[in-house]
Amino acid sequence: MQKPPALSQTREQITALDKALLELLSKRRQLSLNVARSKEINVRPIRDTQREKELLERLVLQGREQGLDAHFVISLYQSIIEDSVLFQQTYLHGRANPETQKQQYTVAYLGAKGSYSYLAASRYCSRRQVDMLDFGCKSFDDIVNAVESGHADYGFLPIENTSSGSINEVYDVLQHTTLSIVGETTIEVSHCLLTKPDSKITDIKTIYAHPQPISQCSRYLNQHPNIKLEYCSSSAEAMTKVIETSGHTAAAIGSAEGGALYQLMAMEQGLANQKINQSRFIVVARKASAVPAQLPAKTTLIMATGQKPGALVEALLVLKAHNLNMSKLESRPIPGTPWEEMFYLDIDGNLATTEVQQAIKELERLTRFIKVLGCYPCETVKPTQLSQAQLLIEPDSSKQELIKPLPISQAKHSRDYKPQDTHLFCQHLQIGAGQFSISQQINLPIDNTELATRAKIIKESGFQAIVLNDLKQQLNEQELKRHAQVIEQAGLICIMQIDQEQEFAIASQLADMLILSGKQMYNPDMLTLIGSVNLPVLLERNTMASIDDWLQAADAVLSQGNQQLGLCESGVRSFTHPEQLSLDLAGLVEIKSRSHLPIIVNTSFSRNTALLNSTAIAVKQLKGDGIIIMHQDKFSHTELLHDLYQTD
Repeated sequence: MQKPPALSQTREQITALDKALLELLSKRRQLSLNVARSKEINVRPIRDTQREKELLERLVLQGREQGLDAHFVISLYQSIIEDSVLFQQTYLHGRANPETQKQQYTVAYLGAKGSYSYLAASRYCSRRQVDMLDFGCKSFDDIVNAVESGHADYGFLPIENTSSGSINEVYDVLQHTTLSIVGETTIEVSHCLLTKPDSKITDIKTIYAHPQPISQCSRYLNQHPNIKLEYCSSSAEAMTKVIETSGHTAAAIGSAEGGALYQLMAMEQGLANQKINQSRFIVVARKASAVPAQLPAKTTLIMATGQKPGALVEALLVLKAHNLNMSKLESRPIPGTPWEEMFYLDIDGNLATTEVQQAIKELERLTRFIKVLGCYPCETVKPTQLSQAQLLIEPDSSKQELIKPLPISQAKHSRDYKPQDTHLFCQHLQIGAGQFSISQQINLPIDNTELATRAKIIKESGFQAIVLNDLKQQLNEQELKRHAQVIEQAGLICIMQIDQEQEFAIASQLADMLILSGKQMYNPDMLTLIGSVNLPVLLERNTMASIDDWLQAADAVLSQGNQQLGLCESGVRSFTHPEQLSLDLAGLVEIKSRSHLPIIVNTSFSRNTALLNSTAIAVKQLKGDGIIIMHQDKFSHTELLHDLYQTD
């Protein structure tokens, strides 16, 4: 047996590899700036979740070839993607606010070095690659005063915690300040019992902590009823108290990182009631910042609705009407006005967009008082996930279940549940009801003038609708709005295919009908979205999905309330030619026998245009409810349409 290398030699090799990995990660990070510069010029969204999924899927395959676990690869690259997204956001936000760019910021925060506020501020400045001058404060009022007076550039205020909830004192301070919210950051809060070295739990007589950690660690503290609790203004003050106490009788609740600054050790870790414990901080400054349109943003405002029945509901319906998600709603009493409340709202939206601006104008007419506290980039990066099929961990039959399968009599897609066929009505277009719809697909991007020319020809040829595909290539609201207007003026129905979540908000406002891409068929969030919209929707089959998976996804949509649902077959992968898609005609027949939902076939996947006519006629003879044909300048479909309209 060959003698293994010495441990020291192996460790040296690992150290060299770690250094090389860090150098590569740094180079990758710098390359992401080129992506940000390109998006700045083309005004494209900061995230392309579809590309992220394709990237992860490719890396899982490559990692498997190297013997790496799929979950490890995904976890690693989710962190890399998050860093890249935030790095690009920081760059674009800085470009939009050049007057704020410095090499050094003076930052006001609660407590002293080692407090959670200090750690949040350090992280915020580190991401922006600037030095931080400390400005420790004893209270939230002191933080606000430091920024208002110009002694600090920024102030950090903790606004909420996943365990103990909102921090009401901060909301009260925000009522009266002239400062604007210009940023946010979230940190993991890992509470530890910090003591002097060589201390034992039996030695501890007093625990010092800020009220928030005491609330968040109540279960642990209840296990030690004989230990006295002392409240402090910050975690840093609590650590200082331990240092100043003689002997080993004192402990503090704080972070291990903060305790290290005071030469304190973490005797016990993970004290919080909840396993996931995070604190969100807002960043305030004297001047509001501009947020580029392609960045995901939040807008925070406060308002008073007045005392009348349904006043708050009326205000919230304004947000719903403009398709704006409210991610936070908090109420606080108005000082000097008994029984009246001031409401704080976080809206997922950019103040620069027409939706947010119009919503605020309408709210101004409904409320007694309203003020925008700030618009700022959202730093919560939702991890991109892959389905079980994309992970290639198990066979296709093991794909995650979207919903628990129901008995046939209760399954909303089944004929037992609804014997009569469902008909989709969209102006003059009907899908089902014995009508055979014929639409033409156009891939974006396309010039509006060229689209107008094509739309006229498409209408004159006998088509009823245009499907705009690959929206991410032209995800500009104004351009898509003009496209929709051109299609409408030509007398055609505008259908938009959604490939990623960020396309939904725009498409649902502009299109007459939506198609959810098969790539999103296993995405429960997207199924919920299309199930809650009041538009006809076609659910495209995933290329690897079974009939049962497809119908389960349809049930997930129907259960959200949208009954204007149809199915779209766009080809499946076969074992014979896995690199190509083929039409599942047997599946079409099975669907028609099992489900009341209409089904159309998108033939744009087919590379063989010679078979198009016979394929389309076969779909109609098998009781399919329509087809979608890819637009090709070199081919005329006049003969095909004539044959289809003549086919019984």
